[in-house]
Amino acid sequence: MYLMKKGRGFVAFLLVLVMVCGVLSACTSEEAENNQQPSQSNNNEKVDEIYFLNFKPEIADVYNKIAADYEAETGIKVKVVTAASGTYEQTLKSEIAKSEPPTIFQINGPIGYQTWKEYCLDLKDTKLYSFLSDPNLAITSNGGVYGIPYVVEGYGIIYNNAIMEKYFALSNRATDFKSMDEINNFEKLKALVEDMQAHKDELGIEGVFASTSLAPGEAWRWETHLANIPFYYEFKDKQNYDNPILAGLASNEIAFKYSENYKKIFDLYINNSCTEKAMLGTKTVNDSMAEFALGKVAMVQNGNWAWAQIKGVEGNVVDEKDIKFLPIYIDVEGEESQGLCIGTENYLAINSKVSEAKQKASIEFIEWLFSSEKGKDYVVNELGFIAPFNTFEEDEKPKDPLAREVLNWMEKDGVSSVPWVFAVFPSQNFKNTFADALLEYVQGNKSWDEVTKTVIESWKVEKAKGE
Repeated sequence: MYLMKKGRGFVAFLLVLVMVCGVLSACTSEEAENNQQPSQSNNNEKVDEIYFLNFKPEIADVYNKIAADYEAETGIKVKVVTAASGTYEQTLKSEIAKSEPPTIFQINGPIGYQTWKEYCLDLKDTKLYSFLSDPNLAITSNGGVYGIPYVVEGYGIIYNNAIMEKYFALSNRATDFKSMDEINNFEKLKALVEDMQAHKDELGIEGVFASTSLAPGEAWRWETHLANIPFYYEFKDKQNYDNPILAGLASNEIAFKYSENYKKIFDLYINNSCTEKAMLGTKTVNDSMAEFALGKVAMVQNGNWAWAQIKGVEGNVVDEKDIKFLPIYIDVEGEESQGLCIGTENYLAINSKVSEAKQKASIEFIEWLFSSEKGKDYVVNELGFIAPFNTFEEDEKPKDPLAREVLNWMEKDGVSSVPWVFAVFPSQNFKNTFADALLEYVQGNKSWDEVTKTVIESWKVEKAKGE
């Protein structure tokens, strides 16, 4: 399988995560049976339309093309609705209460399952479940299968190697680095970035890093993805837990032990950017990806899903062969062996409250997407997914540069991926509070100590709400 030659540790992590989900659900067999009961079914029902509520705005256009092709082939319309960035849970809550609710929706790992388990159909007897390369990747409870992961993703610092090579060729640079292979910790990254910023005019860039997007709903790269790393190390340090996810799930309070480490990398971003700090509250993810695609900057934090945005920017000047990944270093001991942040929070679920006919039609659409030649072509070449299904042959690996980089990092000797512990963050409100505090810090209205205090208090409050 192409997903992981060296990913057994990651798979083991997911196995533990899934087991924890079973423990947390603590529902009886009777409850599990009730949760999968559909509404009154009609075996003769003719299904003309199914409804997919999409989580990722950046690939909405691709899903619309997929839906059109599927309708042309089968006659069944796939209604695709895409929630605005940062509003998926709110949108799902609203849509699922309607008379024509989503028949296919997404849940955010085991935490999302706890919220939506009443609406999750048991998929253990489907071909879709049998397609999984490793069945342990699924979300299970009491022998049932309620969430199917459809992509493994990775994120880190994306860089344009052409600009890096231009820097390494400078005769007056202050560092001795000869290639990006030497950059394996925060100290080296900081030295590189700050010297590049000093030589930005010679390099033909406006700043090393793209804009740190802090507009409303656009801060997920910082309050979720960047925050994942310090919390991973904090949970990893806890005693009596075999895995950081277990420690995170059990933490009603946090110390934000690696707050200063978070500050180091965040400051590196905002102090060596193409955009003044005062303007960051207006910047979006699309802005920052356009800055990278147009060659205005050398680096941007994002995931392999960003390739669709980069290649879609009119005037894109970045050659595919020059698009590379670097881990996000935050100055912790041993980070030289740290890889990208790799995991998934994307699980497909089928609405257990719609008719059996609609459930069947919805499952068939997903199976078509991940097993038919046309569907797999979309998955690999336009969605850019690293899909964990045995229906993909060796020559059907993702071809986009960022997906290939994820695979390359997963296969590096002596390198361990950072798991996605942000799945245990207590709520979207916690993330929003974190983001608001970051913006106030950038604008000079909050000290870093105040940011740290805000994050610690918000975790405690939001955890208490969920008890």
